Amino acid sequence: MAKWEQKRSFWTWGYESDEPTEEQRRGVAKAISARTGVAVEPPPIPKLADIAIRSPRLEVPSNLAGWVSTDSEDRLLHTYGGHFMELLAAMRGQFDNPPDAVAHPRSEDELEATLAWADAAGHKVVPYGGGTSVVWGVRPPDAESVVTIDLDHLGGVVEIDHTSRAARVRAGMLGPDLEDVLRPEGLTLRHFPQSFPWSTVGGWVATRAGGHYATNQTHIDDMVESMRMITPSGWWESRRLPGSGAGPSPDRMVIGSEGTLGIISECWLRLQKRPVYRATAGIVFPSWAAGAEAVRLIVQSKLWPSNLRLLDPAEAKQSAGLDGKQALLIAGFESADIPQGTNIQAAVALAREAGGVIEDDQIRVDDGRGKATGREGAVGAWRDSFIGVNAGLTNGLGLIVDTFETAITWNRFAEFDGHVREKVGSTLERVLGTGWSLSCRFTHVYTDGPAPYYTLMGPGKIGGELEQWQEIKAAATEAVVEAGGTVTHHHAVGRMHRPGYDQQRPDLFAQAFKAAKQSLDPRATLNPGVLFDVD
Repeated sequence: MAKWEQKRSFWTWGYESDEPTEEQRRGVAKAISARTGVAVEPPPIPKLADIAIRSPRLEVPSNLAGWVSTDSEDRLLHTYGGHFMELLAAMRGQFDNPPDAVAHPRSEDELEATLAWADAAGHKVVPYGGGTSVVWGVRPPDAESVVTIDLDHLGGVVEIDHTSRAARVRAGMLGPDLEDVLRPEGLTLRHFPQSFPWSTVGGWVATRAGGHYATNQTHIDDMVESMRMITPSGWWESRRLPGSGAGPSPDRMVIGSEGTLGIISECWLRLQKRPVYRATAGIVFPSWAAGAEAVRLIVQSKLWPSNLRLLDPAEAKQSAGLDGKQALLIAGFESADIPQGTNIQAAVALAREAGGVIEDDQIRVDDGRGKATGREGAVGAWRDSFIGVNAGLTNGLGLIVDTFETAITWNRFAEFDGHVREKVGSTLERVLGTGWSLSCRFTHVYTDGPAPYYTLMGPGKIGGELEQWQEIKAAATEAVVEAGGTVTHHHAVGRMHRPGYDQQRPDLFAQAFKAAKQSLDPRATLNPGVLFDVD
């Protein structure tokens, strides 16, 4: 069954079937009350039918009525992405700026006709994939009229090239549906962002999503062979090639453009054989710094582990059950063709050089016969806590919970990390008082630097969460940018990260990109406010 056949939840990630039960919400509320000393109760969930929104400010032409809707529920479900402040507003029934219409084109012809109508009529357009954006990338802009174009009916695998090991995939295809098609063929894309169950191929490409692999091919960029995109000026389609030195890459210009240049309709993606051989190890370190040094040694040896996640002591305690003083490195290897025992042993040896501790019998190796790896001990505990997202459990209970991720070179990491923790920590102390936490893990690592991913949490003021979060987010963005990191490593820019992105990007690049938009989207129809403003 296609995942799109399930109904989306409007107040948590995923579908209505993913929503936490009332009993689960009350259990979490009780735990939060015990932790903070403030009694909280899970707020009631409004019914979609009871939420009033403004009337649509446009009329749908009769020739588009078969797939363009002004239905209130459809518009409500396309008002927000997946950031916790958006979900909190949805839970409270606050839908002040819904799109005026939602299109569900069933073919490229219908997609082209929808964009042509909106562009000619002066309606702004927001491309929509799985709706999991946590950077306000799918929120309707402030405009006189907005049409959201949802690609949920433009999914499917069109063609598989077994010889070249690639597949032609429509942009609206969800991650689980893609893997369901590839599995019987013995193939996989092996791209698993945390939003995997609910996000789409087109969304991954448009936002430069990071996936499963912690090293080597970490972003969707490296898996795109070619693509096809509709713009207000016509179709953009690149030639399918394994590589090219013919000028700047047309694909790289589109990857990460976040729906500002056009709407991706399909792409060719590079595949791999499904892994058979696996090996994992959970290595404990006396300090965060020692763990970071081990990661640097391993990644610069070019062993290319599939997983190389370093958890700081706070994260290791919360997610893996350690004592709060030790850091935890989770290393994993996999291959379809080559046993991984030698690689994991080499990685463990390098980790031990940096002070890592692990007994030989704690190294798990699957020799291709299906032996479980990564399911036991601290590694298994972390895996269970990491997989899946359910913002609904804490939604409305007075908690400020958020993350921000970045990347920095190894030579600057220690100073960078100290600066971020000091600035964000002091802001949390000032804004939230006591009871807050700030932790970090490496989600991806490169030969020249890590991608630290920070998680913050603390008791907020019910009804004042937005103002508190804004102050904390501003401090985090400022700390990251002024210390030389990127404002986002894999969560995209959207509207949320614009202040930091405006500082990070070269001015001449911004001018060049705006010139490209002027050529492809001369009336600035597509996703205004994302990446830049058009004069």
